[in-house]
Amino acid sequence: MPGTVTAPQEEQLPIFRIEPTARGVRVDFRELWEYRELLYFFVWRDVKVRYKQTVIGAAWAIIQPVMTMVVFSIFFGGLAKIPSDGLPYPIFFYSALLPWNYFAQALTSTTNSMVENQRLITKVYFPRLILPIAAVTTGLVDFAVAFSVLIGLFLWYGIMPSPAVLLLPLLLLLTVVTALGVGLWLAALNALYRDVRFVIPFCIQVWMFASPVVYPSSLVPSEWQWLYGLNPMAGVISGFRWALTGSGQPPNLLLAASAVAMVVILVVGLRYFQRAEETVVDTM
Repeated sequence: MPGTVTAPQEEQLPIFRIEPTARGVRVDFRELWEYRELLYFFVWRDVKVRYKQTVIGAAWAIIQPVMTMVVFSIFFGGLAKIPSDGLPYPIFFYSALLPWNYFAQALTSTTNSMVENQRLITKVYFPRLILPIAAVTTGLVDFAVAFSVLIGLFLWYGIMPSPAVLLLPLLLLLTVVTALGVGLWLAALNALYRDVRFVIPFCIQVWMFASPVVYPSSLVPSEWQWLYGLNPMAGVISGFRWALTGSGQPPNLLLAASAVAMVVILVVGLRYFQRAEETVVDTM
């Protein structure tokens, strides 16, 4: 009828049902892609917070590994005379320190990712897997900055990288996978037991000396290389050093064993994280 006003129909909002994950490992890549902007926000936030109100800012990403390289070169290379496969010890050590520093930093950040964002987790739904992924992604910024020092060392010593340097992206991906796999397990465990964060620094120190950072993997007898490769960082670090310098033989057996260990660690870590995700809000 003329003059009759029809009330607008109420807009139907989408309804989302959150259910526990099925048995086994299931990753919803479509959902992760939909939350990609949130991932970017977490990464950008972590980078800004890390260097906020610091005098020299991102230069700490260079100063810390350079000072470590100088100290270790003096004591392990100069005094202890640890073999360096014929390479200048600063290059020998720094080419291994790069992936190790990234791994240690990413592992620490991933372990604390759930606890540091507990207020957000308990109030808003988003894929919890974004938090550890953001933690391992943030460390790549420092890795890229610190890599510039290695370029300078190669120029200083007049060493040309080997053609195998093209494998570096793959080796870096293996490092990211290792940090994510171990970090997923520790992040869920840290949300339940806060003692974990106190144990991590000690474990990282022990893990470093169990990896060929300050010594070549060739010191390990050939019959034990496969067992040594079950430490996933052993294959990654040896691969980095070989790909950058071309020194020694390619660590094929070591890398193969490490790659298998990485896959197992990632699958187990992801499954444990998903199981803990179902109850972590109630326990934090």
